Amino acid sequence: MIPFISKLPQTGTTIFTTMSALANEVGAINLSQGFPDYECSAELTDLVNAAMKQGHNQYAPMGGVMSLREQLAIKTEKLYGAVYNPETEITITAGGTQALFTAISTVVNPNDEVIIFEPAFDSYAPAIKLMGGVVKSLSLDPPDYRINWEMVKRLITNRTKMIILNSPHNPTSTILHKEDIEQLYSLIKNQDIFILSDEVYEHLIYDGETHHSIAAYPELRDRSFIIASLGKPFHTTGWKVGYCIAPEYMMKEFRKIHQFLVFSVNTPMQYGLAEFLKNEDNYLSLPGFFQQKRDSFRQGLEQTRFKLLPCYGSYFQSVTYNDITDEKDMDFAIRLTKEFGVASIPTSVFYSKGTDHHVLRFCFAKRQETLDKAVDRLMKV
Repeated sequence: MIPFISKLPQTGTTIFTTMSALANEVGAINLSQGFPDYECSAELTDLVNAAMKQGHNQYAPMGGVMSLREQLAIKTEKLYGAVYNPETEITITAGGTQALFTAISTVVNPNDEVIIFEPAFDSYAPAIKLMGGVVKSLSLDPPDYRINWEMVKRLITNRTKMIILNSPHNPTSTILHKEDIEQLYSLIKNQDIFILSDEVYEHLIYDGETHHSIAAYPELRDRSFIIASLGKPFHTTGWKVGYCIAPEYMMKEFRKIHQFLVFSVNTPMQYGLAEFLKNEDNYLSLPGFFQQKRDSFRQGLEQTRFKLLPCYGSYFQSVTYNDITDEKDMDFAIRLTKEFGVASIPTSVFYSKGTDHHVLRFCFAKRQETLDKAVDRLMKV
């Protein structure tokens, strides 16, 4: 056996793979990994099929199909008043995770520091470490998980290269508010710090709240990579289509790395999505669609012994279980899957120190009958 030095010695299989595999093994309802159990729009699949039949089956341009980039530019300007050049400032990626990795790779060099907020999506820290960067994490606590910007100020040094934001947030379902954006700008306006804004759940925001995209703030837009998804909102996570928008000077460097990771992304899907986005109701209707699922699931959970945490965005609902058991969240999540047939995600895995607040995350992007069946089982816990 050849001696092998791992670049990520502390990293194992992701929790999403682990819990989905366990759910499949024991026949549990899988509310762990974030994907729907219902079909995407028939119109959208028809558009993709039409693109295939029209011969759009070879490599797409490296930056993405131009008609899709143009529609994304239109959408971004309509929603956030931000003008991006589809030729030079929008790139189609193989999902949000690839876009995140590429953006981090673009700017992070050895010993650069990157600030993240925990609980954090699990791809951020490994990508930073692979680039030789240093993760500086700020721990957020339930129930509101609000950012203490004074603490952020203390984390910033002359080696801080990037701050990673995520709103709506996975796994906590919280959102950034205007005052958060103002605090952020006040901290970095005189510093050479990039922003990576993970906005893959931008359309999944509820109760009349506003999604404060970094694109809507010119003073931050000019130093920011913004990552978004076309799989999350349109129920096509398996297509792995996302995108990154950024100023031209940043996107030029982003594409240098992008071209050697995937070069280009599924061609017929891009053509189909470009046509689908021409009808703005296909994305403007999403908050209502998902809020109905959220409200129904929350009403069901109120009949259980779990305690609901706020859910302002994304398609996840977090709960505490202190009234049920003192078990560690990983142990309880495994037992819940095996004994009661409902799989969840223990949120301690999103903290570098494994901080356990006894919080589980459920995905409610499911059919109503799936959610009802899950609630019935959870009522027995």
